[in-house]
Amino acid sequence: QVQLVESGGGLVQAGGSLRLSCAASGRTFSTYDMGWFRQAPGKEREFVARVTTSGGSTYYADSMKGRFTISRDNAKNMVYLQMDSLKPEDTAVYYCAAKLVGRSVFNYWGQGTQVTVSS
Repeated sequence: QVQLVESGGGLVQAGGSLRLSCAASGRTFSTYDMGWFRQAPGKEREFVARVTTSGGSTYYADSMKGRFTISRDNAKNMVYLQMDSLKPEDTAVYYCAAKLVGRSVFNYWGQGTQVTVSS
């Protein structure tokens, strides 16, 4: 199992940047694909980005491409989401998630961190 704790959320003006961090427990961190999801008020949770076990491949939702960057540091058991050119519609609770390689569903989740972008 893996436990996830997000940090780095906050209030930022439109056009600004934030870097979210996710600390993972466990000695098998490098065997998990890692992802970020978000949920805005009144909306369903949506995919933001994913990074493979080695960090060699990354995937993004279309609306985040070019603005968000996911990365990981397996030596530190950390995953990051660099968010640039933030928009008010990026306001949401952001969740870190993990899944074992080969699984289709992310089944480990953090508690979330709030990101608020003011116009």
